[in-house]
Amino acid sequence: MRKTIFLGLGTNLGDRATNLEHALAQLSAEGVEIVRRSSLYATEPVGFAPQHWFLNCVVKAATELMPRQLLRVTQQVEHELGRRRTVRNGPRTIDIDILLFGTSVVSAPDLEIPHPRLAERRFVLIPLREIAPSLRHPALRCSISELLAATPDRSEVRRWHAPCGDPHAARGGRPDTP
Repeated sequence: MRKTIFLGLGTNLGDRATNLEHALAQLSAEGVEIVRRSSLYATEPVGFAPQHWFLNCVVKAATELMPRQLLRVTQQVEHELGRRRTVRNGPRTIDIDILLFGTSVVSAPDLEIPHPRLAERRFVLIPLREIAPSLRHPALRCSISELLAATPDRSEVRRWHAPCGDPHAARGGRPDTP
């Protein structure tokens, strides 16, 4: 049976926009049908600084994969795109988080759904509100808009448009700019 899922993607190394496109293409090839995607957002790093700003988006997708199978697919895509887990919240070519899996709640040592920090991250809540404003968190029973209004996170999140002729736009920007 197909489930509706939401994934958060982020990158701050290399050609950020291309990293996101490649990740989405690989997810599609592995049985994750992208139904809707948010705009791209330039986001201030959270949890580990200094580093380049991130480019983030959220997608609504459909899949027949079960949660652990989906986790394996997301980790495989991350690995194939050069993700190496060296520093928590550190720089990365791609990060793919399972935000929501239908209305399921999963609590296991290697997998928590809904994502345990979803309500604390503007870089996830803002693009998620863009594509699913009435969506409700299955455990907290709040809408995405309510979670965004209540989050203590005040990091900067800006809709991203690649500036024409900016040599830093695609390659990750400068550490202190989007």
